Amino acid sequence: MREFDELADVADPAWPELRQACAESAVPVRVLPADADEGRRCLLQLQVTTRSVLGALTLHCGGLVLDDGWLRVYGAGRAAEGLPSLGRVNGFPGEFDPHWHPAAGLVVGHDVLGGVFCLNGRDPAGSGRPGAPGQLTYFAPDTLEWEALDMGHSAWVGWLLSGGTERFYAGLRRPDWRAEVAALDLSQGLSVFPFLWSEEAQRDLAATSRRAVALREVVGLAADFARRLGPADPGFLGEV
Repeated sequence: MREFDELADVADPAWPELRQACAESAVPVRVLPADADEGRRCLLQLQVTTRSVLGALTLHCGGLVLDDGWLRVYGAGRAAEGLPSLGRVNGFPGEFDPHWHPAAGLVVGHDVLGGVFCLNGRDPAGSGRPGAPGQLTYFAPDTLEWEALDMGHSAWVGWLLSGGTERFYAGLRRPDWRAEVAALDLSQGLSVFPFLWSEEAQRDLAATSRRAVALREVVGLAADFARRLGPADPGFLGEV
């Protein structure tokens, strides 16, 4: 176990470079102020240093809000704006526990459609996930399956800031999507009907209806359908 000071006080912290990358991002991004106490708690439980992007976000940033709210990347949390911390999303213990770790993986982001970005745990295959340990996977609400992204957390954040979401979500965004998501608060997502995985939605996305609901409902509904209709139980999707 490393003490907090060992994790936070490093010679080459990632935060200054990350903050600059956010300022120069190819997509709109809001950097939320951190909840200092929650950031300390989460960093200690994660046992990663602020030399990493994950550690820097966890301690210094409440979270990143990209594309006017389409995607939320978790950090220390910003309760005043409805964004939970990594610790809340992943069910960290209330007090530091050196024996606890997120067995299936660490949820690091959600999108408004119920998509989940998760860092694989030690045994992805055992958790029904593709990809290697420590790499990003994405639970896709239009297929009800996990997809390997073949990149780590730092590369993923860089990919997001460079505009990677534009192509990634090309088939899931209607022409008015930006205005839709900008009207949401950070505890909300978009409920789509017919469901994104249905033949109707995939044949004509423009004909679907969308309404703002709690993001936990969007994620929970996708998980429920995946358990009933998908190839495997999606497992732990986070508490949002």
